[in-house]
Amino acid sequence: MSTTPRWRKSSRSGVNQNTDCVEVAALPQMIGVRDSKAPGAGHLALAPDHFAHLVARVKRGELDG
Repeated sequence: MSTTPRWRKSSRSGVNQNTDCVEVAALPQMIGVRDSKAPGAGHLALAPDHFAHLVARVKRGELDG
């Protein structure tokens, strides 16, 4: 079994001409989130319940700038 995370781009990425590029990956007991334009810059690792809370807030538009 590979220990390399399998990153996948969000279905909502690219809506604004390469400015919205988010990738996610299942990590051991965490969910990774990174900028697909800068994958070597690191990632955030969130507990699954925190990731679900973040996604719910995004869907509700609570984090729109």
